[in-house]
Amino acid sequence: MIFEPSGRRGYIRHGKTIMEAAQQLGVDLQSVCGGRAICGKCKVKVQEGAFGKALSPIEADEKEFFTKNPGLKGYRLACKARIYGDVVVFVPAVSQTDKLIVAKRAKMRTVEIKPAVRKYYARLSPASLDDSESDWERLQAALNKQYGLIDLKVDYHVLRDLQQVVRQGNWQVTVSVWMNKEVIKVEPGVNEKSFGLAVDVGTTTVAGYLCDLTTGEVVATESKVNPQVIYGEDVMSRITYAMDREDGVRILNETIIEGLNKIINSVALQAGIKYQDILDMVFVGNTCMHHLFLGINTEYLGLNPFVAAVHHSLDVKARDLGINLCCGAYVHLLPTIAGFVGADTVGVLLAEQPYNKKELTLIIDIGTNGELVLGNRERLICSSCATGPAFEGANIRHGTRALPGAIEKIKIDPDSREVLFKVIGKEGWSADLETVEAIGICGSGIIDAIAQMFIAGIIRKDGRFNTNLRTPRLRLNEDGASFVIAWAHETSIGQDIVIYQEDVRAVQLAKGALYAAAKIMMRQLGVKKLDRVVLAGAFGSLINKESAAIIGLFPDCDLDDVYAVGNAAGDGACLALLNSDKRKEAGEAARKVEYMELTVQAGFEREFAKAMYFPHMDDLFPHLKKVLREEDRDKERVSKF
Repeated sequence: MIFEPSGRRGYIRHGKTIMEAAQQLGVDLQSVCGGRAICGKCKVKVQEGAFGKALSPIEADEKEFFTKNPGLKGYRLACKARIYGDVVVFVPAVSQTDKLIVAKRAKMRTVEIKPAVRKYYARLSPASLDDSESDWERLQAALNKQYGLIDLKVDYHVLRDLQQVVRQGNWQVTVSVWMNKEVIKVEPGVNEKSFGLAVDVGTTTVAGYLCDLTTGEVVATESKVNPQVIYGEDVMSRITYAMDREDGVRILNETIIEGLNKIINSVALQAGIKYQDILDMVFVGNTCMHHLFLGINTEYLGLNPFVAAVHHSLDVKARDLGINLCCGAYVHLLPTIAGFVGADTVGVLLAEQPYNKKELTLIIDIGTNGELVLGNRERLICSSCATGPAFEGANIRHGTRALPGAIEKIKIDPDSREVLFKVIGKEGWSADLETVEAIGICGSGIIDAIAQMFIAGIIRKDGRFNTNLRTPRLRLNEDGASFVIAWAHETSIGQDIVIYQEDVRAVQLAKGALYAAAKIMMRQLGVKKLDRVVLAGAFGSLINKESAAIIGLFPDCDLDDVYAVGNAAGDGACLALLNSDKRKEAGEAARKVEYMELTVQAGFEREFAKAMYFPHMDDLFPHLKKVLREEDRDKERVSKF
């Protein structure tokens, strides 16, 4: 089996799928739907080997996908095609994960430097025949006398090497103490530098922030695609994988541990240190990622009533998890809230602190699973809803992840219905570029597209296409109505990039779930309007907030009070790394916020149905009156084309 363009190759057991071969050989290949032949993101082109001999015949579900996408001659779905002979396949850029654009930078936030791990310089009295006290007791006495530290424990690995280190330093050592309870490292001589790592493990991306524990500076960052994506792009796909395979949890656990160790090596290299110099780590992630990181069975997260194994914070030795840090270092995991509201939401709470503010704030973390927090210092509630992967380019016919060449911004002229767009990796709008080479539409572009199509009268309030328009971009055929965003000559895939009716429906389902959740939560708090809307997460920082408001991603709010905060979960992890008091604060916040299970709330289905409209069936949006058409003009518009 040979994969191009990576050149990865190896022997594969007879009958394995191309996807299983990719996983075995370490080839980055998307798997949004978890092998159900729905998303088509794992498509590969067969370069050598006859279909009838080297690969299994195309079956019904795979055939259905290619029937809908007739321009993919010579392609197969890696999740379905089984290998029965030598074969070479080409993985196109749109199917790769290693080129995804990952945006998870840390935001500068003010915090008192009070880390869990502190360094102390100690001078020990040398041992002699007259003073034969043991080295550990001698060190304890020195730390007690010089710093008032009492009842200290010592890590076994530290104790094992203690005598050699003490003598190497000529009885002068630097001692790293965790929470003033345990000695986790002893170094010869003086070494004031101290480092810790904050990690945010998302379903799609993983980010690591290496911090100087003495200054609070973020000295190195690294973001990568979560390597678990090859086993399923969303939480439920991972849970299903873990349930369907006896060794599923072990595989997913080892995969994320390996990925985190690569990030650790990368940030250490950037900072010019060794990974053994990293003394502490804080972890945030959704509850599923939390459990898989710990190697805990995720089966019960996917079964009603969706119960987690643990909610409280944990401190676990890094070496017990297979994490490459200082030998005695701990990993601190922030608490989770519910089965689908995890430590990442607690990180957002730490970063934004709605529990300390008077303004009524709605925080939305947008992803394949949307988490929402609503309230202020009086009361906080949270919920979770399945938005699906539409906002990340999946379940969209020409959707793609944030790859170079992906359409990320769109404008549509309301009169001519002509389209301008920007692609990732190129400056300027499409009309100003000699070659555009678009490969598809990523999440931010999809939101722009739907909002612009609605404003231009291409789609109606209920999401259906306005078939009375006269423009060559509007098509009516057996697949239903569709609208061309990019012509074939503007793409690198040899075909037009089009928004279909089913794509509009996927966005309606996703945004409808978020809006309905917000309305149910507002009803629970007895409030009619929002003071602030915070869009959290890497994706939230990329979308156009006006476009998000136009499609009805959240209830009406002054757009000046709608803002993106980037990766607030990662920021919260950094805060807990730099100030140990924040760990206690996180526990208090997690227990203070009330979890609301939306599926048992009366009227949720009705709110969801209303929220399927653009921007909503009934609700008014006074802050959008300048861009939304007035009711007396909300009629079908025919262009002068």
